Amino acid sequence: MEKIIEVKSLAKLFGNQRALEDVSFEVNKGEVFGFLGPSGSGKTTTIKILTAQLSQTDGAALVFGEPAFQLKNPINRKKIGIITDNSGLYERLSIYDNLKLYCGLYDVSITRIDKVLEMVNLKDESKKVVSKLSRGMLQRVTLARAFLHKPELLFLDEPTSALDPVNSRHIYRGLQELKDNGTTIFLTTHDMNEAELLCDRVAFLHNGSIQLIGPPKELRKSYADNTLTVELTDGTTEVISKGEDGAEKLYRFMSENKVVSVHTNEPTLGDIFVEITGRKLS
Repeated sequence: MEKIIEVKSLAKLFGNQRALEDVSFEVNKGEVFGFLGPSGSGKTTTIKILTAQLSQTDGAALVFGEPAFQLKNPINRKKIGIITDNSGLYERLSIYDNLKLYCGLYDVSITRIDKVLEMVNLKDESKKVVSKLSRGMLQRVTLARAFLHKPELLFLDEPTSALDPVNSRHIYRGLQELKDNGTTIFLTTHDMNEAELLCDRVAFLHNGSIQLIGPPKELRKSYADNTLTVELTDGTTEVISKGEDGAEKLYRFMSENKVVSVHTNEPTLGDIFVEITGRKLS
């Protein structure tokens, strides 16, 4: 399987402060990889190293098989899209004219503009001037710009943090479309539901080091407590084991037509993060 990102023993120091320590992971082509952790854990620092905005203190960071600093080359730069806190938009121009300008920079037909505006639910707002936009609309414009040239690799740093659920769903559909067309996505988010919905694998970062990595579903199963919760018709619930005793009890409830629902007691990704780090995502 082709590796789009390879990080080996990555470390970053700011003076005497260690932001990253011995971070290693790989991201495969066409994968959505979630990089999760609380504020200050090193997520944004990692993105800046991978996008040639910072250099590492130690270790290796390869993107498309080459050192990440090669992304400073304009040809390589066109392979990626980036969404961070800095919008880089021209405030005096309209949404449409901003995207038209970037079409020229990326050698993309302006016919693509309507498509990306639809992906971020801004098709009817294209004439609005950027300086008049809300934070959420600005975020959607920067997403549209990142989608514009169908990047091979897309870095998203909290892409839906200012969005309501309706617009977030538009973004999710847009990301799925990009993924279906071969784009690899590196995502940081505090939203564990978002991570579980979008990501093929996630890594938990804490104090500059990766504590856990794997597919969300497998991580949840590995931290499950091997019990079931049964909701009964009288409004009560029963927690039973998955063994023989639990099976007998469940059979009895079902034979008496008392079962409303049954579900496994798997933790959420947020539950797992708190357990392994002792910190809440914030």
